[in-house]
Amino acid sequence: MDKSELRRTLRAARAGFVRDEAVAAHMLVATLQVAEHAAPQLAGARIVAGYVSDGEEVDPLPLLFRALDQGCIVALPRITDRASPMVFHHWFPGDDLIPGPLGLLQPRADAEIVEPDLIVAPLVGYDAACNRLGQGAGFYDRAFAALPQTRRIGLAWTVQGVDRLPLDDWDVPLHGIATERGWIAA
Repeated sequence: MDKSELRRTLRAARAGFVRDEAVAAHMLVATLQVAEHAAPQLAGARIVAGYVSDGEEVDPLPLLFRALDQGCIVALPRITDRASPMVFHHWFPGDDLIPGPLGLLQPRADAEIVEPDLIVAPLVGYDAACNRLGQGAGFYDRAFAALPQTRRIGLAWTVQGVDRLPLDDWDVPLHGIATERGWIAA
């Protein structure tokens, strides 16, 4: 299966998972379980970059609040167009978020630019080797390549996992992935 077809399949699985009535009743617990499994990765981090969930992605806020409680600076990505690199801006709960070019909420342009030492990334799919299938624009892979010393983790629902992802030369694997069922290490 090629990446485009796999994205469609995994997006549908993710959407079905979060819309399932039995799951929806326990979604907060599942989200907190993901944060619990990812929390040990905050050790030693000073600047943690997260993201704003699109509603089907795992919500990183419980993990970001933990990072704040541990004294970390929290950042969110900001993009200006498809060709420009993603940049991380300082964010604190309550700071204004504005719609970006792709419709996702992001910090204002005047928020301080920071360099994270831990990036918490959303994903469409993953495999047991911690390879990540993103939305397809390459923003995270370019950010990972530009910040090779930065630890990279993903948050996902178990329904997003596959045996093996098709990979391209520019794909950068994660160091680990937290799901509602546990931690997957690379």
